[in-house]
Amino acid sequence: MALMERFRVDGQVAVITGAGKGIGAGIARALAEAGARVVLGARTLSDLEQVAKEIEDLGSQALAVPTDVLQFDQLQALADAAMTQFGRIDVLVNNAGGFPPKPVSQTSASEFEGAMRFNVTTAFELSRICAPLMVESAGGGNILNISSIAGHKPTPCFAAYGTAKGALSLLTRELAQEFAPKVRVNAIAVGSTRTDALNTVLNDEIEQTMVELTPMGRLGEVEDIALGALYLCSPAASYVTGEILGVNGGLERLNMQMPRAWGGVG
Repeated sequence: MALMERFRVDGQVAVITGAGKGIGAGIARALAEAGARVVLGARTLSDLEQVAKEIEDLGSQALAVPTDVLQFDQLQALADAAMTQFGRIDVLVNNAGGFPPKPVSQTSASEFEGAMRFNVTTAFELSRICAPLMVESAGGGNILNISSIAGHKPTPCFAAYGTAKGALSLLTRELAQEFAPKVRVNAIAVGSTRTDALNTVLNDEIEQTMVELTPMGRLGEVEDIALGALYLCSPAASYVTGEILGVNGGLERLNMQMPRAWGGVG
């Protein structure tokens, strides 16, 4: 096989959460362009249908499955839909997650636990469901978790989100050890990436500061993450598992300036 052919995923089936927009939608498009059929999970059907149409325009197949990842029966239904429609699962991308920057003093214990459930437990559960199906239907597969630089670069106001993403990164390494050699498990530690979620907090001043604090001198684009995902989910990365790939412009600290609890900026 020619080297560039190893980035193809022809005939494979990818299940992607949070696929209605942003990074999830970008990864879905990239995998479809490389030959995969995709199963799209997110809460908003209209968003899923738009992404599905874009994928069909690329000449691939897409299945839209409205999914709230916090409802574990819906995670099982997402996997079941993939098996019913396509008969196999090769790739799982645990992309759904998030939690806004918030001071610890204003974050309740239930919110902290909610951040863990949204970012970590959902990925654990869907991985637990899909990994055996990958082995049974395709002989093996790949799991990709979308983590964050916040998971290993502490900063004020990110205690809930950063701890959750740090746990997700460790879960990635744990699953990689347990599922090898049949199922590879990797993650991407994303940095500040232009998505609808980031746009809600951006203004010209904040964006300028973030760009100045990023060694590569710009914010990330969805395609930057999608290309990293394609590599990790393709045969090109067949000897890579348990890795956290940084796609974040070289950040050594978060590029959002947040206040410390008792004065000053972190």
